[in-house]
Amino acid sequence: MTSRPSILVLAALAAGMIGASPAAAQSQNTLTIVREVDSDRYDPHRQTARATAEVMFMLADTLVSLDHDMRTIRPGIAESWTVSADGKVYTFKLRQDVQFCDGKKMTAEDVVYSLKRWIDPATRSPVRWRAGPVEDIVATDPYTVEYRLSAPYGELLPQLTLATAVIVDKANVEALGADFGIRGFNGTGPYCWVDWRPRNELRLRRHDAYRWGPPIYENRGPAQIQEVIWKIVPEENTRLAATLTGQSQVTQYIPYSGLSQIRANRNLRVVNNDIAFWTIFFGFKTDKPGVDDPAVRRAMVMAVDQEAISRDINFGETEPAYSYLHRSTPDWNAALEPNLIRTNIAEANRLLDQAGWVRGADGVRAKNGVRLSPLIYGFAGSTFQQLTEAVQGDLRKIGVDLRIQLFDATAAWGKLATQEFDLFTMGYPYLTTGEAVNFFFRSTNVPTPNRMNWKNPETDRLLSLGMHALNPADRATAYGEVLRQVHEAAVWIPLYHEPMRIAASNRLAEFKAHNIYGCGLYKGLDLRFIR
Repeated sequence: MTSRPSILVLAALAAGMIGASPAAAQSQNTLTIVREVDSDRYDPHRQTARATAEVMFMLADTLVSLDHDMRTIRPGIAESWTVSADGKVYTFKLRQDVQFCDGKKMTAEDVVYSLKRWIDPATRSPVRWRAGPVEDIVATDPYTVEYRLSAPYGELLPQLTLATAVIVDKANVEALGADFGIRGFNGTGPYCWVDWRPRNELRLRRHDAYRWGPPIYENRGPAQIQEVIWKIVPEENTRLAATLTGQSQVTQYIPYSGLSQIRANRNLRVVNNDIAFWTIFFGFKTDKPGVDDPAVRRAMVMAVDQEAISRDINFGETEPAYSYLHRSTPDWNAALEPNLIRTNIAEANRLLDQAGWVRGADGVRAKNGVRLSPLIYGFAGSTFQQLTEAVQGDLRKIGVDLRIQLFDATAAWGKLATQEFDLFTMGYPYLTTGEAVNFFFRSTNVPTPNRMNWKNPETDRLLSLGMHALNPADRATAYGEVLRQVHEAAVWIPLYHEPMRIAASNRLAEFKAHNIYGCGLYKGLDLRFIR
């Protein structure tokens, strides 16, 4: 359980970490957002982190956008589009008033360059598959783009709303080279890059020429906030302090222990979005000694008490997860329900006994000279520290000695692309079942984001069937079978499904919490100070 320090201690913590006073922030029309972790770079095609996406949505734009209902596709920098009868050609008509932060007009050539850079094998994008089976992407005139597929891909438009599909500036990419997204980024979004101090803060300023925001906003641009500061504050009580004392005016990174204090504070409010799919889990590297045994993985899943985690660590604010996706996810396979692995210490011990894993004098199991002491890699910060320690305690009950190694996010993403560990920590957002299963379980996505090294020909076959299905029922059947496979193989320890909760100062006008890729503020066009 997280302790609750006094308001005086919180104030001192916030003042030391954040610096500027609330009055100064307000008078300068500067919005400070505290968050737990940073990205290692702000290159949209080479990153899958929410930390990258939440900044990228403010810096850049996509062809199409996603409405607050998380289903309806709306215009973006494409004002309209058509789809051929065979589902293989998407034609996008672009707005003609879009420009980059440096004043250069955006044209179809910029869109083609951006999308082709994303899918270029040389870019090594971990989410190249999101673009679908691309045959070619061409500019047929300065403001028309044809996106040609070799096979139908029913999820193309939702995928094009994500931060991996933003438009970048070729000249900027080439000028910065390896430092693109580190020393600068020239985008078309409502905010422009100022500077980045890794593990400290990223500063953005308003793009004054911006007038082309998604129609989900009443204000299409320019943004109503002059400057946005994304401030990295790893310690959860310090983030809470910054919010309670006004040093941060909005954040979705409030510890669950502090939400009751936010709700009780007359100067603050909690903005909710219940159409939220974000799941926290620990994944197994399924080919590493020890955890390559399905019986071991099933036993470890059974040992973990998800209900206690949601109740005691998350103060009842999350939903315990026994499934890899929330049951409300489109194309969820209801047939999985009776077969989900539940907490059962006695059965977990029986499985390990039956599989020949014997307890030693220290209580830790071993088999054929292999000690059951897996190593987990994860993100430093209070969230995953508490979770790994809770799971470590649960696993001791069945004779598993979990070793923990946590890294700052600027190093963690690189570490999680290696083969050095046996388990890893992760949280992920998703719009549909197809997006989630394609993201994690394709063989071609090893070593990242398929960090489990799950290589199964039948899984790949079913994923292809689902991806290219024209009939939604066929898609749901294929993806449901993938979910059955990976649940039975126990490739993850699901922990909890996380809602979208944003703490906001009452100095900010009312706004809606989005949930695209877990980025609650999305483009921030509805954010403004009122007093």
